[in-house]
Amino acid sequence: MKEARGKLLPFFLLTYAVMWASFITVAVARIPVSSPLGVLLLRLGAYSPSLVAIWLTARANGGAGVRNLVRGVFKWRVPARYYVLAIAFIPVIKLSAAVLQHLARGSWPRSGSESLLLIPLAIAFSTPFQAGEEIGWRGYALPRLAERFGLRAASVILGFIWALWHLPQFFIHEAAEYGQSFPVFVLQVTALGVALAWIYARTNGSLLLVMLMHSATNNANFFPSATPGATNTFGLDASLLAWLTVALLWLCAGYFLISMPKWAPVADDGRGAAARDLAPSS
Repeated sequence: MKEARGKLLPFFLLTYAVMWASFITVAVARIPVSSPLGVLLLRLGAYSPSLVAIWLTARANGGAGVRNLVRGVFKWRVPARYYVLAIAFIPVIKLSAAVLQHLARGSWPRSGSESLLLIPLAIAFSTPFQAGEEIGWRGYALPRLAERFGLRAASVILGFIWALWHLPQFFIHEAAEYGQSFPVFVLQVTALGVALAWIYARTNGSLLLVMLMHSATNNANFFPSATPGATNTFGLDASLLAWLTVALLWLCAGYFLISMPKWAPVADDGRGAAARDLAPSS
């Protein structure tokens, strides 16, 4: 347990340091996000979880450890139902929240500006880029947290840490999150972290499926829940759609926590292997 904690502390500290330094620089200096410097800083920050995880693994276990860490990115042979879940989970949540708002208020939420036909293409294009986060979060940190706390608790803890990591985005003027309610965002992302941990466990460590769900979350913007003109980042003011999304995400998270596989550690193979045997919960 001390070994797992020792590996996690530098991971979280460095991941936060790189991301926050990069994003805060963009926010404070008002660097345009589309400028070369803005793109460089935002990419560096966004990919910090995996960059740090790969660096720490290479230092401790060399190339064999790095290959073991990233192999989940190429783990595509999983039952088709998990592909359906990864792609459809957030769209179904958002559609359900929109229907509930219509029932409550008699009006539909405002629709996004993106064409629905482009969303599948955006998900497919974006999926490989999610490796920049998921090799670090679910590939490196989740197994080590699960060793110490069990997979259920680890999924919530990591989801919360992952959510807090995004804070600087809420101060970048060109970001969609600017001025929005950060506490509501944390509630949403923590619950999403449980779903991502569940699909990672059920596919026996497929980072590809996690990346696919992450991409679908980022690109299914047909009903934006952001509040136009919001300025209270640390307040609880959010749209009804956002709060309904929180409720539905946590309803699903409850199911995922109940049905989460058990975490059974196995001996390290000498290459820093993070893979573990996963047995379905009884």
